[in-house]
Parts: sequence; structure tokens; C-alpha cells
Amino acid sequence: MKKLLVIFLFAGLATFAASAQLPEKAEDISPLLIGEKIPDVALKATDGSNQQLHDILGQKPTVLLFYRGGWCPYCNAHLAEIRDAESEVLKLGYQIVAVSPDSPKNLNETDEKQNLGYSLYSDAGGELTKAIGIAFKAPEKYSGMLSEKSDGQNKGFLPVPAVFIVDTSGNIQFEYINPDFKTRLSAGMLLAVLNELKK
Repeated sequence: MKKLLVIFLFAGLATFAASAQLPEKAEDISPLLIGEKIPDVALKATDGSNQQLHDILGQKPTVLLFYRGGWCPYCNAHLAEIRDAESEVLKLGYQIVAVSPDSPKNLNETDEKQNLGYSLYSDAGGELTKAIGIAFKAPEKYSGMLSEKSDGQNKGFLPVPAVFIVDTSGNIQFEYINPDFKTRLSAGMLLAVLNELKK
């Protein structure tokens, strides 16, 4: 009986260790699904203060956008496209919140460069990105740059760019996740989805 218990414990630990490892490729991620709840974690705002995600989401329904960092031209183009649709998003009763592994200092640089009206938050250690299931192991060539951009917090992960639409309780109502980081949810499609959800 004892032997059996030890085997079960070992198998359980092995399963936990395997699940704690990051997927090798963007195509291998296992994100949360529509209907599931975004976990509550602390993020850093651009001023360096800690903010609980559920406090942010509790303010109003949210377009929660994950991007790779201010160093990524595809991310910057998408941030700008969403910025241009922000007034329409706000009219529909939603707020926009964007999260990346960048440090608060680098978030500020992105904000200034892009002239964004919505809030950027840092998930430099990847706690939220990993909990949502969109983190994967960054290629080796990115490691130095990711460490630098996150003030040493990012130990080698990247988020798959994603857009979640969540209610004030953090429940996922819609998601767009594409392992091809060059393909993003267009602002037009986002507005169409938001209009549909409002019905």
C-alpha cells in the first residue's frame, strides 16, 4: 500500500512538473477558454505601483490585450490600430487594458511613442501570461533583449499575442489568439464582436 502511495505521489509530482514547464512553441499553448475566469494577479502600472487585475477589470467590461513588447513592430502597429478605435470601444461601454512583459519604464516609452489613451501594465515575470496559458519558451536569440526590457524579470518567455473580452467579474466572453504573431485581430473585427456582445 505504501509503495502504491509513493508511486501515485511521484506520478502526481511528475505531472505537476510537466505542466509547470513552458510550451516549446507558440502552437503548443493551452489557453483558458470562453466561459473561464481570468485569474487575479498583481500587475505593475506605468508608475511602478502594484495593481490587482480584478480591481482593474471590475471597473467596467474590458478588452484585455496581450502583446510581446514595445520592441515588436507588429505589436506597435496593433496598439496604434486599437488606439484609433478606442473612442468607439469606450462608447460601447468597454475599457482597453494592454499587458506585456515590458518593465514600467519601457511601457512609458511605448505609451509616449504611440500616444495611447488606454492603460498599459507590466507582467514582467509572466505570472498572468502563464496562468492564462498563452506563454511559451522564447527563442534563445530573444533572451538578452527580453531580460533587458523587463528589468531582469523575464526569464525567457513570450506571450502569444491575444485579445480577450471579459466582463467585470473576469469571465471570458470572447478570445482571439493566433500563434502567428504577424496576424492580429483587426479593430473592425473587434468592434463587430463588441457590438454583438452588447445585443
